[in-house]
Amino acid sequence: MPTVKVCNLDNKPLLDLEISSLLSEQELNSTLIWEAVHEYRARGRRGTVATKTRGDVSGSGKKLWKQKGTGRARISSLRSPLWKGGGNVHGPQPRDWSYSLPRKKRWKAIAVAFAERLREGAVVVVDDLTLSSHKTKLFRSKLQALGLVNHKVLILDSTENKNLVLATRNLQGTKLLDSLGVNIYDLLLHEKILISQRALGVLTECVSRILPE
Repeated sequence: MPTVKVCNLDNKPLLDLEISSLLSEQELNSTLIWEAVHEYRARGRRGTVATKTRGDVSGSGKKLWKQKGTGRARISSLRSPLWKGGGNVHGPQPRDWSYSLPRKKRWKAIAVAFAERLREGAVVVVDDLTLSSHKTKLFRSKLQALGLVNHKVLILDSTENKNLVLATRNLQGTKLLDSLGVNIYDLLLHEKILISQRALGVLTECVSRILPE
């Protein structure tokens, strides 16, 4: 199995870690990745856009003039779509855009994207992401030591790590996710991935449960 170097937050190498072939040897499948991204974005759509139909606009329902004999076009109501200020025909209405991609396909896409990030050298594995303080300045200095300051960084670790949560929430260009909540969109959006050894183990376990060896 392929290996990756594990270092500490001061960028001192500690050991070589074997990575499961499920996360490191997946072939690039751009169609699968597109499907997963499309589903993720569809789930995030609010779907609250709406236009007013003839039943929603204001105006009398009274027929303004008789049907025949006036020389004018016949009219039923001021709220007719044919008139200025009338209702809209077949306009967008509130709807739920979300749909479900099969779980195996979703996790397969995550594994493929992670493997591609590994091949690009964009994954940085550290032994632990425990901080002595919740200060943003402290964590920024750690990112600088790891060479990640001028990049968009996705951090994967437990969200129960309170110091890490507080240190990253005000740091521009970084996003913290629990290893159980990793998604295809953020894997592709961020230039670098900083992951703890424990989080990598959790991610490997999740993928191995769903995808066959």
